[in-house]
Amino acid sequence: MKGVILAGGSGTRLKPMTRFLNKHLLPVGPYPMIHYAISKMAEAGISDILLVTGKHSGGLFMDYIGSGREWNVRMSFKVQEEPGGIAQALALAEDFVNPGEKFVVLLGDNLFEDSLTAEFARFREQPKQARVFLKEVEDPRRYGVPVMDRSRIVRIEEKPELPKSSYCVTGIYMYDAGVFDIIRTIQPSARGEMEITEVNNWYAARGMLSYGILSGWWIDAGTHLSFREAAQRMAGEATL
Repeated sequence: MKGVILAGGSGTRLKPMTRFLNKHLLPVGPYPMIHYAISKMAEAGISDILLVTGKHSGGLFMDYIGSGREWNVRMSFKVQEEPGGIAQALALAEDFVNPGEKFVVLLGDNLFEDSLTAEFARFREQPKQARVFLKEVEDPRRYGVPVMDRSRIVRIEEKPELPKSSYCVTGIYMYDAGVFDIIRTIQPSARGEMEITEVNNWYAARGMLSYGILSGWWIDAGTHLSFREAAQRMAGEATL
């Protein structure tokens, strides 16, 4: 399997820290935030990784990551010319993924404890479908929330006022190369972005969206409060 890390966006919620620096390059504990996403993939045996970021930060990412030798991986880079949503950024990976090949996607501002090694191996053997990862949170209204029918996700509601569960969909996704055909059918949302929730709902509507549940801590480090929590967590990690 290959890996794709999405590290674009304008970091609006973290301003003024992100006024001149991409949030994924901000220090979280001993390393820049992006370091941990690469480490999680390398830990799980993924050796080919594509990083997608904005045009203003590409050089800085290349300066820090280089060829990926520090993690024993091969790094590639793509530029998302303007913020257009997670699905639009993911579409840039189409020529990185071979036909029929499966791959994992991480949002670069998602930091988490669980190892994904076993999950990657399990997904590699599954029939054609997509897989997301859930985490129980105190305020699911901030996230995409799965609507369940027994043990199946029937749809995902984005930032609902009345969440139908206490779980959120984290920024960890698994797909095969067929996802790029699905992205081409997605229309921009009201905020003008190509939403990854719409892609996942395509799979959910057809009974092709499986899920795992994270047991360890998980942080979406996109706000000042969660960024501080992430820094405290990662400062306590002995090896990464």
